[in-house]
This record gives sequence, structure tokens and C-alpha cells, in this order.
Amino acid sequence: MSRRVVVTGLGAVTPIGNDVASYWDGLKNGRNGIGPATRFDTADLKAKLCAEVKDFDPKQYLDAKTVRQTDRYQQYALAAAMQAVTDSGIKEQIDPERFGVYFGTGIGGFETFVNEHNTYLNRGPSRVSPFFITKMIANMAAGMIAIHMQAKGPCIEVTTACATGTNAIGEAMRAIRHGYADAIIAGGVDAALHPLSMSGFINCQALTESTDPNAASIPFDKRRNGFVMGEGAGALVLEEYEHAVARGANIYAELVGYGSTCDAFHVTAPDSEAVASGKAIADCLAEAAKDVPAEQIYLNAHGTSTPLNDKTETKAIKNAFGADAYKIHVSSTKSMTGHLLGAAGAIEAIAAIKALQNNLVPPTINYKEPDPECDLNITPNTAAETPLQLALSTSLGFGGHNACIAFAKI
Repeated sequence: MSRRVVVTGLGAVTPIGNDVASYWDGLKNGRNGIGPATRFDTADLKAKLCAEVKDFDPKQYLDAKTVRQTDRYQQYALAAAMQAVTDSGIKEQIDPERFGVYFGTGIGGFETFVNEHNTYLNRGPSRVSPFFITKMIANMAAGMIAIHMQAKGPCIEVTTACATGTNAIGEAMRAIRHGYADAIIAGGVDAALHPLSMSGFINCQALTESTDPNAASIPFDKRRNGFVMGEGAGALVLEEYEHAVARGANIYAELVGYGSTCDAFHVTAPDSEAVASGKAIADCLAEAAKDVPAEQIYLNAHGTSTPLNDKTETKAIKNAFGADAYKIHVSSTKSMTGHLLGAAGAIEAIAAIKALQNNLVPPTINYKEPDPECDLNITPNTAAETPLQLALSTSLGFGGHNACIAFAKI
């Protein structure tokens, strides 16, 4: 059995907007969501900038009791999932046993973990919250989405570092294709902005030390020197095509391809030959099986703004597309959102879908100095209007995880 899979709902919580409309408006207009940290003191940190979610009120989605009993990462995930399900109109139109959740996080309840550890040290074990475990563990975003949406089908938590969101969407597609569910809420989330997590990334030389928000997350630019840590969540309702048509659902796009590989090379550094990462893209394209002119393809790159990632990803794209790599439209929306870790693939999938829907490639902002090792059409500084038929999103994670998904107009 191989069934078609379409996207019928979208939800987003991001540093440039807390719903899909404001997120897309920010992307197409090149809005920068990066700035100094406001929740904690960065005086002792070499990295001062991050990409925080702003003006988010969890009580718009959850009652006060649930807010107290959840970590920030769960609140973002629930908000994005609720938006997507409302957008799709599917909740009352599906058998709960055929409704699933594939939702991942790179880190989980990091803020809760640190806070409760401090409580243990300062006030003793009896004062540790009874909700410590449920607020902290990585599966609970998926579990709570399922509870709130009464999704009683397969419920899977995915953790593949920065490829998490993309892998969750791809694996959900396979579950629907092979008949294990009729619809799945898929996506990713992270909310781990904290001096401790930033210290870890700083000390493994991953974060930029720039203090200028417009010279910090600068993918493919020769000046790049590290990523900007962000937070947020993205959710997609994936649905079997005939099921969506039968209920008159609005269909954004068809999910037509997925590739997943591992470098098996290093815990943080990508393989500079880009063999496995290129294969993930090539496998995705082969599964999509779409005869589309290269000029009508958009690829939302992982584009982290680290020296190694961007030149390796450029090579991966060339390995997959050959000479056509110079003809496709590429951009990194991380130039605006920073790097949302486990949520990155999900919100970037939404960016790819909205680009396809609107025939508009979002820009890579703050691009000034070309790098000869990153010589593709990266849509510098200004969005580009162009006919699009296929949109891809790539994600590359610590541990060598590579993932790519493809969407087509329907």
C-alpha cells in the first residue's frame, strides 16, 4: 500500500511571529528575529545574542493549571499543534484511532531540568516538583498533543538533533502512506535558551560571538562564524489524500519525497565530502519523481551560518542536483529566525510550503560578502517572485543526521 499524503493544517511559534500568518509575513519581508537575550544575564557569556519567541502567552491555548504543570517547550508545541489542527478542521472529522502524532524535540524540558536541579541543591529532595519528570522528558510534547487532540493512533517522539522536525514529518508521511494512520500531527519543538545550554554550545565553538544582530546569523556569507540559538515550534497536519478530499479540506501541498541518511563521521562536524547529506537530498528527489525544471525548485537550506555547515551543504546540494544546483532557488531562513534546533525542520517545512503556495522565495538576509565555497543562488537580502512547482527543506544534525523532505503543488 502506498497512499498520497497532503498537508491540510499549519501552526507556528517562532522568533518572528507566533502564528503562520505573522511568521510568513516576517519571512517574505526579511524581518530579523535576533537580538540580545532578555530572560537572563549574558555578562559572563561570550555569545550575547539569541532568537527568542516574543509576546507568547500560553494562556491563549492552555488553562492556568496546565501552564503551571508544563515546560516552555511543551507550551510551544501545544500552541503550534492546536493552531495546525484548528487550521485543518480535522478534529471532529477523523476516527481518533486513525489520528496520530509524530512530534520531536532536540533537547526537551531543559529549563525545567536546570530549575529543579537547583531546587534539589538549595532546598532538598522533598521540594523537587512532582511534575519535574513530566515537564522534562522529551516524549511529553508528543504525548500532551495526543491527549489534547484525542489522537489515539501512533504517537512517536523523534530526536535527531537539528534534523528532528524534518525526520518527524518524513516518518509520519511513511506511516500514512503505509496505512498506519489517516492523519498525523507532525513537527518539532525546542525551548532551551539558558545560560547553561548556551555555554555548552559556546565551548564547542558552535555559536557566533557577534554582538550585531545584523551580522550574527549570516548563512553562506564569508563572514559567518557560528549560529544563533533560537526557540519555537512548528506543526503540520499530514493527511491521506482521499481522506482530505472526502471531507473538503483545504490542501496546502502534497508531501512527495523524503530522504534520511547519516554521515557516520563525527559527533558535531559534517563530512566535508557531503556524500551522505547529498544522498538524502537525492533520495528525496527520486521519491518525489517530479519532472520539474530546476528554475522552478526552491530549497530551504539548513544554512546554520557555521563555517563547516554552509560549505558542506553547498557541496551536498551540488552532489544531488549536479549542474542544476546553480539553477535552483536556495535560501536560509535561519538568517531571520536563528537556529531553532529540533524545531528548525518543522518551521522551515512551513516556509517551503508557503513559498510554494505564493511563488515567492524568502530571502537570506544580511548577506554581504560572497564565499566562493558557497556559490549557489542563495536569494540574497530580498525575496524573489518566481514560479515554483517543487519545494524542498533540508536539515543536518549533530551526530551526522541528514534529512530532506519535498512538497509539490496539487
